[in-house]
Amino acid sequence: MSASGAREWQQSVSDYANVDRQVTQRKQTKVYVNHRWVTPGEKFLYVVFGLFVTIACAYTIHFSSSLDTMNRDMQQLEGQITKQQTKNENLTYQVKELSNPDRILSIAKENGLKIQNTEVKQTAELIE
Repeated sequence: MSASGAREWQQSVSDYANVDRQVTQRKQTKVYVNHRWVTPGEKFLYVVFGLFVTIACAYTIHFSSSLDTMNRDMQQLEGQITKQQTKNENLTYQVKELSNPDRILSIAKENGLKIQNTEVKQTAELIE
């Protein structure tokens, strides 16, 4: 190799070394900012919102369940009331039938009672 070739080669090697130093310095002086997708404050807000939604859903389910139970109980009570009203109407009808004056007179005659010039009144009128 000639002297000029050696100098060129040395020059190119020193140029590469300078470029390497400059790149290394740039890498060292560059500050990389780590951008997070979600900040800690946003995470906290998401957790609080999630808990709020969960509690609201649980309360709604509990409320609708207790309302359904109460509606079923009311329907059962209404059924019992209807049955009792029917029984009461039947008993009222039976009272009217049994308090018929002709029936009372016939039973009295069968048992040997003598009714002389008296008026027989219905028992319902006496009770009221």
